[in-house]
Amino acid sequence: MAGRRRVPGTRVVVALCLLLAGLVGCGGEPGADGTRTEVQQLLDRRAEALLGHDRTASPRTGAADWASRLREVPLAEWSYRVTGLRRDGDQAVAEAELRYRVRGYDRAPVTAKRTLGLARDADGDWSVRTERPAEGAAEQLWDQGRVEAVRGDHSLVLGVGRSENDLRAFAGLADRAVPAVSGAWDGDWSGHVVVLVPKSLTGMAALLGSPESSYRGIAAVTTGETDAPAKAPADRIIVNPDAYGVLGDLGRQVVLTHETTHVATRAHTTRATPLWLSEGYADWVGYRGGSRTPDEAAPELARAVREGRVPAALPPDADFGFTGESGRLARAYEGGWMACRMIAGQWGETRLAAFYRAVGAHDGREGAVADALEKVLGTSTERFTERWRAYLRTEFG
Repeated sequence: MAGRRRVPGTRVVVALCLLLAGLVGCGGEPGADGTRTEVQQLLDRRAEALLGHDRTASPRTGAADWASRLREVPLAEWSYRVTGLRRDGDQAVAEAELRYRVRGYDRAPVTAKRTLGLARDADGDWSVRTERPAEGAAEQLWDQGRVEAVRGDHSLVLGVGRSENDLRAFAGLADRAVPAVSGAWDGDWSGHVVVLVPKSLTGMAALLGSPESSYRGIAAVTTGETDAPAKAPADRIIVNPDAYGVLGDLGRQVVLTHETTHVATRAHTTRATPLWLSEGYADWVGYRGGSRTPDEAAPELARAVREGRVPAALPPDADFGFTGESGRLARAYEGGWMACRMIAGQWGETRLAAFYRAVGAHDGREGAVADALEKVLGTSTERFTERWRAYLRTEFG
C-alpha cells in the first residue's frame, strides 16, 4: 500500500512522528502503548508495595520512603491508573488516578489525581523518582511527611508533625462526639470518623487545595460530596491546629461534635439543603445537652437584635462565605442554630431530624424548605420566619 501511495503514506508517517515525539519518540523507541504498559506495570508494583507497607520493595518502585510515611495508615486498597504520559528520552511524567481506601472507614475508594516523575536506566527499565499531587489537586496527608495514627473507640486520627499526646486528645474529643451525634441523629450512619491533623494552617489549606486565607480562623472543616451515593468514601474532618489551639475545652468539643454531625448527616444533605439548616443543625447537636445560653453561644446575633437589627429572613447561603465580613458570618451561623434550637424546643427533636431529612429528600432547592415546613411542621415559610424573628426577640430581649 505504501509503495502505491508513497506521498500520502509518507505524510501519515511524518504526522504520526510529530504527534508522538513528545510522548515516546519515533524510530527505534518502544511504541506509545508499550511504554504506557511498562509504566502501568511499574505503578502496579509500587501500589502493591505501598499497600503492604513494604519498605524493602524494589528501588525502581520508589516505594521505600512512601511506605515509611504510610506505615501506620491501615490501608485496604491502593492502586494507580495511568491517565496520561509525557516522555522526553529517558525521562517521563505520568499522570495517574490514585484510588485508596482506609480499612474500616471508607465504604468506597478515595480518588486523587497524581503526577509521577519517571526515569529509564541503561537497561531500559523505568523507575519512579517522584510523586506529587497533579496540578490543581489537593495534597494527601502523607505528602506532608510521615503519618502518625491513633485509634479511638469511634475514631481514627491521622497526623503529621503532631505529638502522640496531641493526637490522643483529638481521639478523645472524637470519641465523645460520635455518641453525642448518635444520640440526636438516629443511627443511619457509620458511627465513626477519620480526623486529619496537619502541622499547621498551611498544611490544612494544602489538604483542601485552597489558599490559607480561606480558612484562617476556621478551627475545622469536613470534606464530603453533596448528594453523595451511599457507597461514597467516608468524610474527613480536617483540623486547623492554629485556630483550634486557641479554643477552650468546651469550644474544642463543640467543634468536633459539629463536624461529626456533618459526617453523620451527609447522606441526607443535598443541593436542596440550605446552609442555615446544615450548619445550624450541626451547631445544635454541638451545643445539645450543654449549659451554653443563647447569649453565650450567639453573641453577634444577640447584639444585633438588641440594637433593633432583627434579621428579616433566615440567613442566605452567601452569608456563610469564609471570606466575607466576620460579623455577618457569625450571625449566619448563630441564626441557623437558633432556628434549629427553636424547632427542637417547640416541635421536638424527632421532628427536627425529620425536617432535615425532608428538606434533603426534595428534588431541588426551590420549594424544599417550604414543602418540608408544611409536611413536617405544619406551617408555612412566612409563619415560620415570623415565629423565628419573635423567638430571637424573646431570647435576646
